[in-house]
Amino acid sequence: MAAKTLKTDPKYDDYDFPTVPADPLPGHPGNLTPEQEKAVEDLRAALEKDGYTERLDTLTLLRFLRARKFDVDLSKQMFIDCEKWRKEFGGGVDELVKTFKYTERAEVFKYYPQYYHKTDKDGRPVYIEQLGKVDLTAMYKITTQERMLQNLVVEYEKVADPRLPACSRKAGQLLETCCTIMDLKGVGISNANSVLGYVQAASKISQNYYPERLGKLYVINAPWAFTGIFAIIKRFLDPVTVQKIHVIGGGYKDELLSQIPKENLPKQFGGSCECGDGGCEMSDLGPWHDPEFAKPPKWQRAQEAAAANAATGTENTASADATAPAAAVPAEAPKAEVAAPAPAAQ
Repeated sequence: MAAKTLKTDPKYDDYDFPTVPADPLPGHPGNLTPEQEKAVEDLRAALEKDGYTERLDTLTLLRFLRARKFDVDLSKQMFIDCEKWRKEFGGGVDELVKTFKYTERAEVFKYYPQYYHKTDKDGRPVYIEQLGKVDLTAMYKITTQERMLQNLVVEYEKVADPRLPACSRKAGQLLETCCTIMDLKGVGISNANSVLGYVQAASKISQNYYPERLGKLYVINAPWAFTGIFAIIKRFLDPVTVQKIHVIGGGYKDELLSQIPKENLPKQFGGSCECGDGGCEMSDLGPWHDPEFAKPPKWQRAQEAAAANAATGTENTASADATAPAAAVPAEAPKAEVAAPAPAAQ
């Protein structure tokens, strides 16, 4: 019988948000068979044996296992490949997320908007990407593909923490995925080809290193050719993945509004949201900025705790010096004799 709660590991699992979805699917927290629970333990043990100590929490391991149909060996290799990439990409992903500043964001977004904005009716972050204005020549005068990919990775890291934890707290259930809108309005052969290299690199990062993050994908304003191609491609995709993807032409508004509250959907897509300065694409509005549900990411909390401990240690040392017993300090040091001035050179 499937477990109704998540079996956690006290060494690695220190979640401060719900860990079970309201209606868990098979293979997800709250709906695991004994064999699947054992696969988590076996994968963790195998990785520990190889010297891995980070990202071994149960929810993370489950995402890698689901991505490889609970094959422990394949999941282990995927995890190892991911850890190798994390150490190499951008000088190390753990450091990149702390230091990266995408100062050119507003200028890049004039050609290629990519942003998170509020939540859908299930409480998941909504991610919006618009490919129609892409002008790679103009963009590469502002930024580089490397920095665009670094920004993508930093945003993925923010999805994992703090976005999804905040959304989970607000929803009162575990949320692990996003609702994505990919707008193809204005996409033609010329600009599609120009951005193909970036899209392929971004897709590789998403599939290989951030598995099981797609909840729903709405491809809107899809040209008829794309619709025909997808009809062929989906025959080779996993049925679970196919169910998440909705390819729609220009009549997409009703379908989007069936999944996303009107007040959360930007006006240009049929909603009523019109954010202030910078528009919806620059606002980053969502539960992750609501004081009731938001918490700093764990790396930031660890930094702040270390700084506080260091400050406390300094204060304790100063306090100890100030209260040292008088006997430990000579009442009056003997006066040193003043040396006679050196004789002037002859």
